[in-house]
Amino acid sequence: MTDDLVQRAHWGDLTGQCWAGLARLSLEPDDEDSAPAGETSSQPTASGKKWRPATGRDVKSRDEQEKDNRRFVESRGGRYVYTYEEPDTSAWKRKRVRQPDGTLTYRVIRPVFEGALEDLKRGTTPDGQQLDGLIVYDIDRLTRDNRHLEDAIEVVENFHRPIIDITGTLDLLTDNGRTVARLLVTVANKSSADTARRVRRKHQALQQAGIPTGSTRPFGYRADKRTLEPKEASALRQAVERILTGASPRAIAADWNKQGITTSRGNKWRKETVKQVLRNPRICGQRSRKVREFNPETGTENVKVEPVFDEAGEPVKGQWEAIISVDDWKAVTAAIGSSPEPGDAYNARTYLGTSTLRCDKEGCGSRLRAQKAPASRNKPEGFFYYTCPDRRSGYGCGGVRIAGPDTDEAIKMLVITKYEEEAREREAEAVPDEWEGEQELARIREDIADWTEQRNQRLVSKERFFAFLAKAEATERRLVKERNEWRRRALLAKGKPVDLRREWDNLDFVEQRAYVEKTLLTVLVSPAIRPGGPVWNRLTPIYRDED
Repeated sequence: MTDDLVQRAHWGDLTGQCWAGLARLSLEPDDEDSAPAGETSSQPTASGKKWRPATGRDVKSRDEQEKDNRRFVESRGGRYVYTYEEPDTSAWKRKRVRQPDGTLTYRVIRPVFEGALEDLKRGTTPDGQQLDGLIVYDIDRLTRDNRHLEDAIEVVENFHRPIIDITGTLDLLTDNGRTVARLLVTVANKSSADTARRVRRKHQALQQAGIPTGSTRPFGYRADKRTLEPKEASALRQAVERILTGASPRAIAADWNKQGITTSRGNKWRKETVKQVLRNPRICGQRSRKVREFNPETGTENVKVEPVFDEAGEPVKGQWEAIISVDDWKAVTAAIGSSPEPGDAYNARTYLGTSTLRCDKEGCGSRLRAQKAPASRNKPEGFFYYTCPDRRSGYGCGGVRIAGPDTDEAIKMLVITKYEEEAREREAEAVPDEWEGEQELARIREDIADWTEQRNQRLVSKERFFAFLAKAEATERRLVKERNEWRRRALLAKGKPVDLRREWDNLDFVEQRAYVEKTLLTVLVSPAIRPGGPVWNRLTPIYRDED
């Protein structure tokens, strides 16, 4: 029977055959710049994605597609046995994928569609039923990608399994029909590209007008994305002040979680989500956009948020209230940086000295480990030691041990003393009212603009232009970095530092660890000269600002 399945489907005779349907809804995942202003999202799916509610532009809903497919098959004597569901799936949009040989390419990703073709080749549905053919509502529901069309044609031609549609626009059962299908898919692909272009232009216009978009409420703002949410806005201002006076993003996340402050999606905070919110120029009143940067060397794609600029090169002001000033935003962005920084307490576990203490015995240098005191030593409940692992472990010499509670207290005082010393230095430091490199930065930007204009008029060769541009942009980046650091120091000098000595015991353990890691590179612990001696005599602190 398999050999004449295609011919019988061409005649419209499906008697005794088992068919499955493919139901695809072409809804795209929402991001900040993909939904019109004021539009809300539906509930997350099992995969965690959200999509906009279906509109009249969708050809058929999932239930309607299944109902029509079933009616068509059964009216021709066949049996409808299964539905392949593709919600939130584009048949046109390409994504970057890594090939088995390690190379990178862009493909339309449709695992359900590809799985349906493989099942059709085998003649079995995922639940083990017989499968003779696949039906879709329209050619648009099958594919808008020529590669996937050729995969479908291969199933029909080489595996003799029919693929048909209800509307009659798809004919893969004859040579002429397959030629027409290739033309139709090309046209559908062009239509999707045109739609994508119009959507991009629309969002560019929204960006230039400073209109907020996106389905998710930004942290710090109410559902209209324009009005401040007082509690969250206040938390953001305090976080900026704390980071400029030495706190870390992980400490901010821990504090917010302790206070019951959640993200706008209702989730707990992490270091990275705190940094994402603080890096977003939206909080200083500027319109922002997402930018995806692909690194061909590492094969990774980074997503960052940057300001939108108008034709004059000025940041576009958003149609909402600012939470902090532009200078504060630039300063906090410079402080948290674009890569993981020391002092985020990532490796904190239970003890303050974990990962900071090292054995100072000659030839060792291993990290000390916390170890509870054995009962035979008659120590108080919870007493512990920091010890160097023994030689048998392969990680240390076993020649150093120091009382844990006293050492933690010593580490605490080292951090507080160093912090107070730096606060006094900042207070005494005279930060100039104006940054001395402002004129140089303005001049290099004027030079770049002049050379660009000359290149546009073909007054300089492209070789000379790009040679100049590479050097000029490197200088510009250096100056911008120096200006941001100056702004951070200026704001830091004006702000009132945290009274760490008074606040230490009120800090969350993660925050305490953050201060330790930010202040101390390591603390060397020497062997005991005599039992019971003070731990201070055995500790050699190495601070992060020391060479």
